[in-house]
Amino acid sequence: MPSVDVVDETFLAVAPAAVAAELATPARWRELWPDLDLEVATDRGEKGVRWTVRGALVGSMEVWLEPVLDGTLLHYFLRADPPGPDGTPRPLPVRRGAAMARERQRAAKTIAFALKARLEDGRAPGEPPAQPSAAAVDG
Repeated sequence: MPSVDVVDETFLAVAPAAVAAELATPARWRELWPDLDLEVATDRGEKGVRWTVRGALVGSMEVWLEPVLDGTLLHYFLRADPPGPDGTPRPLPVRRGAAMARERQRAAKTIAFALKARLEDGRAPGEPPAQPSAAAVDG
């Protein structure tokens, strides 16, 4: 088992396509995970992305986007260890690994809540999405 094993879920009252669009650009990844170098292992479009992870950690990370009711359940997984001198994963002692996992759990929730605030733009679950204005529709 990796030293850092993070599993998180957050509901966003927006369509999976909106969340997927936020995760589609490598420049955005650097903003969200500045100490990780990510390489796409599987791009699943509106269902999410799986990455291999290098940098501060070595392992894998995934964001799975599940359509639920009027929004998206964002599932986040990070399974990794710090790199050793040769760049391969080096498991940490249990207490240090648990402390690092807690830090990454807090960071994951911070990222999810920031996405939620920006993408929902005040929309509550059950409310319809904001409609474009008539001027925007008429062009």
